Amino acid sequence: MTRRIEAGPVLVGLGALLLLVSVFLDWYDPNVTAWEAFEVLDLLMVVLSLAAIVAVVGTFAPSSAVIDRRSLPLIVAALAVIVASQILDPPPGVTGDPTTGAWLALGAVIAMAVGAVLTVGRVSFALTVEGRDTRRHVSAVDARTDQTTTEGPAVRP
Repeated sequence: MTRRIEAGPVLVGLGALLLLVSVFLDWYDPNVTAWEAFEVLDLLMVVLSLAAIVAVVGTFAPSSAVIDRRSLPLIVAALAVIVASQILDPPPGVTGDPTTGAWLALGAVIAMAVGAVLTVGRVSFALTVEGRDTRRHVSAVDARTDQTTTEGPAVRP
């Protein structure tokens, strides 16, 4: 059985998971996470990331698709605007520079954007996974143990 795994949805899913992780990391100095810095944008990032994951699951299992994969570019664009705006213009209560969480979120959004383009565009990059060929095992015949044939003794080479 051959299974074809599209690279686009995989990138979107990994980027969404990475973005979810980045919300819990420090976004600004000194030790300010996205939960502490943002009022509503943190919840919006989490909801949009979960929506992207649901859309990706729908691409792998079309029978359970809740969100259409054509909505991925809109979801990713909204996340890109949120993350870029918060890196360029931090919230009013923050005095430090962006740190690990913000840059990780930016990388996640870039990966999601590439994945969304691959998912809805005509460009296809896929990994093909083939199942193991199950052949019937036959015990080997060893000529050294059986020196006779049906018509006479075996001929020595």
